[in-house]
Amino acid sequence: MSADAAAQNATALGRATVGDLPIPVPSYDRDALRVGIVHIGVGGFHRAHQAMYLDRLFTAGHDGDWALCGVGVLDADRAMGEVLHRQDELYTLVEKHADGSREPRVIGSMVEYLVAPDDPEAVLARLTDPAVRIVSLTVTEGGYHVNTATGEFDPSEASVAHDLAAPLDAEPTSAFGYLVEALRRRRADGNPPFTVMSCDNIAGNGDVAHRMITAFARLRDESLGTDLADWIEREVPFPNSMVDRITPRTTDDDRAELAERFGVDDGWPVVCEPFCQWVLEDRFVSGRPAFDEAGVQVVADVEPYELMKLRLLNASHQALAYLGYLAGFRYAHEVAADDEFVRFVRGYMDDEATPTLLPVPGVDLDDYKATLIERFANPEIRDTLARLAAESSDRIPPWLVPVIRANLEQGGEIERSALIVAAWARYAEGVDEEGEPIEVVDTGRADDRIAAARRYPDEPLAFLEDRSLFGDLVDDARFTDAYRRHLDRLHADGARAALRAVLDGS
Repeated sequence: MSADAAAQNATALGRATVGDLPIPVPSYDRDALRVGIVHIGVGGFHRAHQAMYLDRLFTAGHDGDWALCGVGVLDADRAMGEVLHRQDELYTLVEKHADGSREPRVIGSMVEYLVAPDDPEAVLARLTDPAVRIVSLTVTEGGYHVNTATGEFDPSEASVAHDLAAPLDAEPTSAFGYLVEALRRRRADGNPPFTVMSCDNIAGNGDVAHRMITAFARLRDESLGTDLADWIEREVPFPNSMVDRITPRTTDDDRAELAERFGVDDGWPVVCEPFCQWVLEDRFVSGRPAFDEAGVQVVADVEPYELMKLRLLNASHQALAYLGYLAGFRYAHEVAADDEFVRFVRGYMDDEATPTLLPVPGVDLDDYKATLIERFANPEIRDTLARLAAESSDRIPPWLVPVIRANLEQGGEIERSALIVAAWARYAEGVDEEGEPIEVVDTGRADDRIAAARRYPDEPLAFLEDRSLFGDLVDDARFTDAYRRHLDRLHADGARAALRAVLDGS
């Protein structure tokens, strides 16, 4: 049955109907909630993660003055805004268990959603409200405008360039523009700043947000003759965090299943795995919710947990994505059910990633790695390899390249990492082993990646020559020898043969 047909026999989600639904719904009084957090970049992950943790707190009777206002800064965010507004900002979160069971519940922690292009001043009014003490972000790796070659702020993106050149009090167009203008107005009004809390999947996300947003503010100061950047440096905290929950894109099948199995007509539900983790640095300017009461690990130092996740989970996802796709798989769970691929990924985790990690307090790494394999193999999540392989230029440099570099310096193993990079190059050619086209999704860099990959075999190291992505790896003979050997085998014999060669030590 189609999503539209199923919805005809289901109850439309909204404030008036939520109490009639046959699934868990908010037990707290949403009318009594007060916005204390503005979140920029509302997507599936945010709604399955931070918003879920806040829903837990409100259900337990805690912190009703920390409700969420979601903000979309892109024209494309208007579609979600329309759905959420129609549903009074309510939505269904569905945990998909490996045995086929489902755990749906309605999340009520978001009480407002604003589309910035439609009413910039409404967004600024919310951001400057003294009751708002945290602004959180999920704007993806590319949303921080880091020049991957230099590590410095890149002001070239169109909306950023527009905001940097705009006159005083102009309406912003970028996430950074809204943040910095709101901080400027709060300072001018004598109000304290908010904490900027990044929830993006990047190393040192708070530190990166701090450096990039302050750099934006400095360039703004230069054009306006102000000194806001120094005030941000002194007064605004940017806590680091590690976030984890596999949250695939919502499909029409997900909507139809929710309507058929549970009688809920939800225009934009979220599906996710049961596992969820959030490790958060305890550094806030005007308080925070009692996140630790909802299962968040609030710690003094996030880095060990962050490196564990990025180098074990995220880099392993890239291995599954390129090699699995080339071998004919299309979903992560299919690859994770294949013994040879599991042995390869676990070997990468044990022999290459783990030796580069810091001690992780309270975590048994063997158990953690076994849990990762179980999570990857969940057949109900149906996470596509194409999604995992997207935006690789933002992912491989922070997730895998540091592992390679550390092992080269220490004389450690690099064979599996070299094969992962070679598989990315082979995938980036845009044609699979059956001659079928691959859609290479890599915002702003896809054409460059495809062109470099297709210079094989005449220039076998062309893909590695982009120093903004790989640094000086192209100058290291040990790495390039392994990379070329794997890339040759990928072309001559295919992904599975290349993987088996590593497993056999040949």
